[in-house]
Amino acid sequence: MRFVDLLKSTVLLSAAAATMLAVITVLVVGSRGDDVLALAAAGWWLAALLIGAVMGRRNAVSPAIERALREARVATSLPEMRAGRVLINRLWPLLLVTLAAAGVSLAWPQVAAMATGFGIMWALSWRRQEAAVTAIEERDGVTFYVAQTAPTQPIRLVRAPGFRRDLPARPDAAV
Repeated sequence: MRFVDLLKSTVLLSAAAATMLAVITVLVVGSRGDDVLALAAAGWWLAALLIGAVMGRRNAVSPAIERALREARVATSLPEMRAGRVLINRLWPLLLVTLAAAGVSLAWPQVAAMATGFGIMWALSWRRQEAAVTAIEERDGVTFYVAQTAPTQPIRLVRAPGFRRDLPARPDAAV
């Protein structure tokens, strides 16, 4: 699986998990008529939105991704392509936390409300990482793929030949 596809999937699945947990929170809080918890959850979600937007505003890759790109091993052939396996292998903590928060929220809806905020923050803070990695791939003429590792090990990447993108000079650029 291409690394940029994993980054896109991470953002989308984090947003989907946050949405699901928000729906659960609203349904449980609405059925109980707990206005205080509803207002507290809405305030936390707004704060998480602002924090995630500020964290994700940079156009450069994060230090963890930079390290993974730098340590990528060079390969002359493409690695095995199993997108579903890679997603489960890399995103199992997101799945586990989402399911646990959803299950516990029937008794304690504040758990789902808190987890929703963290999902919002995570999705927004990682939203530009894919574009930054794509820019590096185009500049260097490589493509990064996710190597098979154990689920508890850090991510490892494989650097395979790609297509270099040479952009023509802008006519308004100073010579």
